[in-house]
Amino acid sequence: MSGRARDESKAAELTALQASLAAEHAAVYGYGVVGGRIGAARQSEARAAYDAHRARRDALTLEIRDLGGQPVAANAAYALPFPVPDAAAAVRLAARLEERLAGVYADLVRAATGARRGAAAAALREAAVRAVRWSGESVAFPGLAERAGEGAGAAGAAPSAAAPAAPSR
Repeated sequence: MSGRARDESKAAELTALQASLAAEHAAVYGYGVVGGRIGAARQSEARAAYDAHRARRDALTLEIRDLGGQPVAANAAYALPFPVPDAAAAVRLAARLEERLAGVYADLVRAATGARRGAAAAALREAAVRAVRWSGESVAFPGLAERAGEGAGAAGAAPSAAAPAAPSR
């Protein structure tokens, strides 16, 4: 591989890592909303997902720095894809967050090599499994479904300075 091709590959990988980090920021925010609305029966599941996304976010931040990049910062707030007034909507939001994350991680799998590709595939698998747990439905190839027309941004939440803060738990 020539030096230029190697540089382009590294740039593509860094771009995909940044997109994954942005998606994890949105997921952490989204799970703050989920946690404030979810029923008691699924509270521990929501907390475990929240913790997993925080850990993945922190790991991505380190990887980006290791590649010489400046990690993308979280937005102060995100516009959710739909209102979340109750536990049923919170479950739908959790499923949507995971479905969108699976798509972002599929992009990272395509861009990454070596151990990073394996980690991205594991993240894709974890997001797909959580999406199935939340929604009760699955798809044959999670993360690879046609995502054209999804303008809401990574993980289903668009940045919004006007969006209200996540409810405290």
